Amino acid sequence: MRGQSRMFDKFKEECAVMGVYGHPEAANLVYLGLYALQHRGQESSGIVSSDSKILISHRQMGLVADVFKEDVIKRLEGSSAIGHNRYSTTGHSHLRNAQPFVVEYSQGPIAISHNGNLVNAQVLRAELEEQGSIFQSTSDTEVIIHLIATSKEPSLMGRVIEALARVRGAYSLLFLTPDRMIAARDPSGFRPLVLGRLRSRQRGGYVVASETCALDLIEAEYLREVEPGEIITFGPRGMESLKPFPPAPHAKCVFEYIYFSRPDSKLFGHNVYQVRKELGRQLARENPVEADLVTPVPDSGVPAAIGYAEESGLPLEFGLIRNHYVGRTFIEPQQSIRHFGVKIKLNAQREVLEGKRVVVVDDSIVRGTTSRKIIRMLRDAGAKEVHMRISSPPTISPCYYGIDTPTRSELIASNNSIEEIRRFIEADTLAYLSREGMYTFLNGEKHGFCDACFSGDYPVHFDDAGHTRQLHLFDALQQR
Repeated sequence: MRGQSRMFDKFKEECAVMGVYGHPEAANLVYLGLYALQHRGQESSGIVSSDSKILISHRQMGLVADVFKEDVIKRLEGSSAIGHNRYSTTGHSHLRNAQPFVVEYSQGPIAISHNGNLVNAQVLRAELEEQGSIFQSTSDTEVIIHLIATSKEPSLMGRVIEALARVRGAYSLLFLTPDRMIAARDPSGFRPLVLGRLRSRQRGGYVVASETCALDLIEAEYLREVEPGEIITFGPRGMESLKPFPPAPHAKCVFEYIYFSRPDSKLFGHNVYQVRKELGRQLARENPVEADLVTPVPDSGVPAAIGYAEESGLPLEFGLIRNHYVGRTFIEPQQSIRHFGVKIKLNAQREVLEGKRVVVVDDSIVRGTTSRKIIRMLRDAGAKEVHMRISSPPTISPCYYGIDTPTRSELIASNNSIEEIRRFIEADTLAYLSREGMYTFLNGEKHGFCDACFSGDYPVHFDDAGHTRQLHLFDALQQR
């Protein structure tokens, strides 16, 4: 599956976390939430539930609907549960790395789900192994478990705080023990995490999820974000919140708006769909062109294309149609088909494109290979001119905070000018949204966001190269 997704030349998804506390159908609700969050990870899925005495676990490689059947959900008894969808940003794509992890230690069983990436994981892992810890996975998440298990603090909360005080990087976390659920978000707030309340008074409870679209599906009321640096405990005494860490500058991932989050989610205070439309409008203001129509690269380019069309006054047409039923594997005929990897997912409509000057809108260009194939498809379908417009700035740097990105040498914009990229993808013109224009939805105020993939300015610095081996990005660090 990793090879197939690479064909489509996008930054890869991260992970999703979902938790429910205080509801008799907790595991079923977590399952539904994970289904809504499937876009954040498609390698593996897992749920751990608690019946107040023991933890019950099921995790498996594959999509949510394939992993969880009715008999599995029935076995996951209890009124609290946490779940996880995984796309590996650290560690390999194996069942042993699938989450939630469940371990037994001196204070009993504990489970953990993690979205993010710890930039000092390899250094901490080496220290723990010297002290006798034995790791069962190659995921950075397991480092947190070992830090909790080896802590000398008497209480679970003390151990969690001590462990999180030692890690650096991005984490949105859920922990589950037999009698409580704990949510935590790193002080910079890289990855999203939201808090909700189930509406039913008879069967109420709390929900924590990566995105609000998961709350919508199970009809939970959105309360607020879990704040950066906040730890929330759900237990016999209800919900308790504390902020044990020194305040840090916020660094919310702006790429969540551009590509990762579902358009119907509310993220960092804004509706994702509306933000993407505004990015398209600003793109049209900055980079107008004489053309006959605007067409998106579906699905991620659709909202920005709508905004571009509205601002430019050009008609919006779907000149590219996406096949939503592409399986995880397919076999190409021995007689090779031109642009097969893209054609299996996208098809150009000659009836829409023939003889037209086309503005094609996408959210980003990573390596440029897919953009070139798409432009060739548009020309083969009769497009007279193809003008590529990108609703984000040029992507010049890898991410170290929980997104699987290519190395710096593979990012076409890190080594080539816009004109060189234009020639490579064979567009008549190419233009990106400016970094300043990207923040028009905030009236130009860009403080509090991480845009390292566009600027190379990493808000949480790292002085060790160990973690980059897990991310397969060592050569990127060497070129910094």
